[in-house]
Amino acid sequence: MDDRQLNEELHDCLFVIRARVHTELKELAREAGLTDTQTDALWRLSRGPEMTARRLADRLQCDASTATSMIDRLEKRGLVRRVPHPTDRRVKVIQLTSKGCALRDRVIQHTTEHSPFARLDHKSRLRLHALLRQAIDGNHPTGETANVMVTPEEEQR
Repeated sequence: MDDRQLNEELHDCLFVIRARVHTELKELAREAGLTDTQTDALWRLSRGPEMTARRLADRLQCDASTATSMIDRLEKRGLVRRVPHPTDRRVKVIQLTSKGCALRDRVIQHTTEHSPFARLDHKSRLRLHALLRQAIDGNHPTGETANVMVTPEEEQR
């Protein structure tokens, strides 16, 4: 298989995985009375540093006004709350409430149980993770992907 064919095949694989994950999450979102984007927001609110409406909009690839409207709806359902930013009083931080955390935990559990990656053993998932991070971050020159090794620390997790 030449490079062009390989790249096409890799993209095909990504589209298939995306479609499978999207279908699973859509089913869960419907059961919870959420939109796909609201489910995505719950996932993202639980991962990483303080989340403002602007940062959430960037992560969801939508307008700030769209993110604000979605946050309003999540807030009305008791899933999130707005709290003052610790250092910038002009900004509000979006936090999950206990009800939001419970739903987020359901989303994570469902995603984990139905993950297409569950078919891979732990070591293979670690290698895939390293390769995907490398592709996303561009930390290594082209051609080094075949040499990605799992560290002993990663292997123990």
